[in-house]
Amino acid sequence: MAITDRGGSTTHAVIAGVVTALVGFTSSFAVVLTGLNAVGADEAQAASGLAIVSMTMGLGCIVLSLAHRIPVTIAWSTPGAALLAGATLPAAGWPAAVGAFAFAGLLYLLTAAVKPLGVWVARIPNAIASAMLAGVLLTLCITPFQALVRDPAAIGPVLLTWLVLLRVARRWAVPGALVAAGVVIALVGDPLGGGSLLPALTWTAPAFDWRTIIALGIPLYLVTMTGQNIPGVAVLESFGYRAPLRSALTWAGTATVLTAPAGGFSINLAAISAALAAGPEAGPDRDRRWIAGVTCGVVYVLLAPLSVLVTAISTAAPAGIIASVAGLALIGTFASSASAALSDVHHREAGAVTFLVAASGLSFAGISPAFWALVAGALVLAVLRFGRSDGGSVVVR
Repeated sequence: MAITDRGGSTTHAVIAGVVTALVGFTSSFAVVLTGLNAVGADEAQAASGLAIVSMTMGLGCIVLSLAHRIPVTIAWSTPGAALLAGATLPAAGWPAAVGAFAFAGLLYLLTAAVKPLGVWVARIPNAIASAMLAGVLLTLCITPFQALVRDPAAIGPVLLTWLVLLRVARRWAVPGALVAAGVVIALVGDPLGGGSLLPALTWTAPAFDWRTIIALGIPLYLVTMTGQNIPGVAVLESFGYRAPLRSALTWAGTATVLTAPAGGFSINLAAISAALAAGPEAGPDRDRRWIAGVTCGVVYVLLAPLSVLVTAISTAAPAGIIASVAGLALIGTFASSASAALSDVHHREAGAVTFLVAASGLSFAGISPAFWALVAGALVLAVLRFGRSDGGSVVVR
């Protein structure tokens, strides 16, 4: 009986790992491609970035799950990719964006080495970090509805599929929308180019431009820490596992620094998808769920070679359809971020200002809105807290 139970637990864990990887990849790769293109990557560089992050997060799942014997899942930074998608093209181009990726990686390593830095990041009010992300996501999440007006025949089936699956099988809503987009692309998209569809990593020497580091590197680090790593720890602990945050940050920082020239923008502890591998879906035996983390990693590694094909299909797609899938994929993140930004009455005004500045598109001194949103929110919070013994702001009831 014990052998049967163990076999059943292993089967559940393997299936959960496969589902985790497929949902994680298909639900947000469009966001990754959109983000890399927004900061200057061409088709080959974007394909390289998608491939390298798939590889490093897959290897991270395997190594960390085996080392700690718990279901550790590593993912690309979806909030980070969304931040890139909403950013302005750096004046110094793609090499400066690569430099910002590497700088964010160095900050992950520094956080792993210097414990007080992680504590300090954890103390950033959730309202401020969430408001910045929500403001950046706003323009991305309205894209599907703008595109629907321009091309209802192409975008309509994608939105309809997403809505139906959101009702009957929420987990598969975005992958289903992606499948619908694939059908539309096959019917009305441009023919694929005649180039090779085999994966190839492109190398770009990083340029460390201080404006781009402030505009992209620091916000990328902050949204990844507050939107992925810290929630990822919470998810694992909610299922009774001690999250290996230092090991995960060391892996993420090292991988990001080394692969930034190939487009590796950021990896981190998975948050939402981590629940698929760590929860009951991965089997009744908690001590066997590490197999789900390993399986997830193997599938990510196997998906990496598809990066060129995926990017080529995205290029051949009708205008707006991939951005629409990316926008649909981010609606849940936008909703949770906006809710977190405004739910705390003591931080509501600061959160609102942060959100508005991030959504405004304000750019000053060549630095993007994400950074100025953080500055504005922190300033409002400091003014409201100054001289108040309760540390809060005035609450209007």
